[in-house]
Amino acid sequence: MSKQSGRGRVAGLPEWDRCAVMGVVNVTPDSFSDGGRFFDTTNAVKHGLDLVAEGADLVDVGGESTRPGATRVDEAEELKRVIPVVRGLASEGVTVSVDTMRASVAERALAAGAALVNDVSGGLADPEMIPAVAAAGAPFVVMHWRGFLEGGNVKGAYDDVVAEVVDELHARVEAVLAGGITADRIVVDPGLGFSKDAEHDLVLLAHLDRLLALGHPVLVAASRKRFLGRVLAGPEGAPPPARERDAATAAVSALAAHAGAWAVRVHEVRATADAVQVARAVEGARATEGARAAEGAR
Repeated sequence: MSKQSGRGRVAGLPEWDRCAVMGVVNVTPDSFSDGGRFFDTTNAVKHGLDLVAEGADLVDVGGESTRPGATRVDEAEELKRVIPVVRGLASEGVTVSVDTMRASVAERALAAGAALVNDVSGGLADPEMIPAVAAAGAPFVVMHWRGFLEGGNVKGAYDDVVAEVVDELHARVEAVLAGGITADRIVVDPGLGFSKDAEHDLVLLAHLDRLLALGHPVLVAASRKRFLGRVLAGPEGAPPPARERDAATAAVSALAAHAGAWAVRVHEVRATADAVQVARAVEGARATEGARAAEGAR
């Protein structure tokens, strides 16, 4: 199976001929990355449209920060933040993903025009999530996360991080399938930075083929995360702030695209859009060369 064919198609979403670029719109006052810059509806919708203009294929809208130490917002507040932005972007023809752990928010967002539900808990935070997404017939991102961040419940000890993440994702996928979401609507995400340290994140990126072997499209969400700060800082230095990690993010995007990821989720779109285009061009050149060699051998 080629990397391109292995990338997979997600039923209910457009089909792209390369790794897709998912732009991030955080409608929160306390995101680790952009700290409230797009907290009101007008700015958030404008930002989402700007991301599309810069090359985003779809836009992920979230109203609840999952940064370390963040506390959960209540349902009414999350709805107030997210639904007008989803409606505004969908009305402009944008393919919208909703980043939520609440079934009620997912349902309302899908009704407002969202096309995909991205749940960082993989359906564990709300027992109504999987039935709600199944009933709507929507695609669903199943992310790996051993423990919720609130209260310091972060479990990051692994003997073999790749094998354990693959096994635990497989178990969650089986639960999602049993809950009625069809296999062609499931995306898996290794959950970089979620109950994982920098070494774990890098090893998972080095073995995306093992995640692809689960048989579902893979979403890689590395943008501006702590492990990139650690890599850039080196053994003795201080990590650069989140917004100075975009070049490193684009590098990961190129690597993920080359490995066969279905999509990469990023805050700064333009550099990553260029990176995945280059990765696609290299894939195309390799395929052309292989076809010529095969033809010459006949």
